[in-house]
Amino acid sequence: MRIKPKLKYVIGGAVGAAFSALAIAGPAFADENADAIASLSESTNLLWVILGAILVIFMQAGFALVETGFTQKKNAAHVMSTNFAIFGLGFVGFLFVGFPLAFGGFSYAGYFGLDTPMNAEPLIGSGNWAFLWKGWDHLGSSASPALLAFFLYMVAFMDTVATIPTGSMAERWKWKSFVIWGLFCGAIYYPIFAAWTWGGGWLGKTWDTMGLGVGYVDFAGSGVVHAVGGAAALAGAIVLGPRIGKFGPDGKARAIPGHNIPMAMLGCFILLFGWFGFNAASTFASSDIQFATVAANTAIAGALGAVIGMYWITFRTGKPDPGMMVNGMLAGLVAITAPCAFVSPWAAALIGSLAAIIAIEAVFFIEKRGIDDPVGAIAVHGVGGTFGVLCVGLFANGVYGNGWNLAFEADGTTPIELKGLLYGGGLGQLGAQALGVLVIWTIIFGIAFGFFKLQNKFTKGGIRLPAEMEIEGADIPEMGVLAYND
Repeated sequence: MRIKPKLKYVIGGAVGAAFSALAIAGPAFADENADAIASLSESTNLLWVILGAILVIFMQAGFALVETGFTQKKNAAHVMSTNFAIFGLGFVGFLFVGFPLAFGGFSYAGYFGLDTPMNAEPLIGSGNWAFLWKGWDHLGSSASPALLAFFLYMVAFMDTVATIPTGSMAERWKWKSFVIWGLFCGAIYYPIFAAWTWGGGWLGKTWDTMGLGVGYVDFAGSGVVHAVGGAAALAGAIVLGPRIGKFGPDGKARAIPGHNIPMAMLGCFILLFGWFGFNAASTFASSDIQFATVAANTAIAGALGAVIGMYWITFRTGKPDPGMMVNGMLAGLVAITAPCAFVSPWAAALIGSLAAIIAIEAVFFIEKRGIDDPVGAIAVHGVGGTFGVLCVGLFANGVYGNGWNLAFEADGTTPIELKGLLYGGGLGQLGAQALGVLVIWTIIFGIAFGFFKLQNKFTKGGIRLPAEMEIEGADIPEMGVLAYND
């Protein structure tokens, strides 16, 4: 039987404590109130997941403002529209195809207090080497509230993956080609790596097959969401090529300023707000009070990312570039997303600080390679997410997450500890995380690159706007309206 590990992990503690208290009070009292307490636990946990999903969905507004503010006025309607449309496009692909492939072999209702059996049905692979799943229970009349709550939460995460390339490919991407990407990401691209990790697939089982820690661990998606999205952002930017005028005849990059920096900074604040749903609600239960640690670590990393980003870009350029402050905060948030439940606050501060520096340097490095990323999506999400994945293997302190991925010692009862290299965990967990990173930047990147390359080849005129449209601006030719009528 395969189950998504963190769902099993979170319910037992608080509910068990409540029943113990009732038992002490007396068997009759316990019997009388057990059903009421179980119902309350189920309801509050489902509410927690739904509220988390709402916060993550609201992050799309933040992405839209950040990307639109960082791009040119003549493309504002086009960039904003891609961020608006991606929610529905990815949703459709995920609803009918992607969710079954990533998680469709499971019924999660039992983890929210409902007595529903779980049956894993691999579509490709078997045993510890399952690669994709099947099952469309979430569309039928028997779909439980718990299963639908899980679907809603996961569709919000998919949407984040889908929207990351809209930043790196902004200002030169044909609308019709973008639409196909949205459907493909929700149906195929995101579900593949999600199935291998969060879906209980082969990367989550490397603790058993390869002796690597507790297998690949990613609490809320530095890798499964951000690095996977960043890999697609890099692939798309390479296939599209840079914007006209971005690089001079000597190959040196030229600045193409965004038209509304305050808009971008407001978007960053909205993303910070939504990130608490992204990370803290990934406990999947309000009864798992580790969400408080997760929320605090998230805030710490984001704050340190913003401050260190400000000082680092001042050191590099002499000015506290507002755009780099934004990317510093976002990099800290991206990097803490995988280890947020497993690290101490001091480590969260260090992770956020280092992520900001790494992301800023990555922006310069990527630009020097001739790759044009108008918003820094590759550096923030791709590089920052990769760093976050590795941080689990470095800083996990063993306080929470032992037995993750149902990892047990040979006796079958002792959970394997989730400890990073700095806490005596050896190279096993770091190896599991590094393997996940390798898969993202080879197989997953290859899938995205192949998709954009083939789409570009078989689309009449390619997936890039004609030069005259790009120079004029995409708003009128592509959308039929201007963002600003002045």
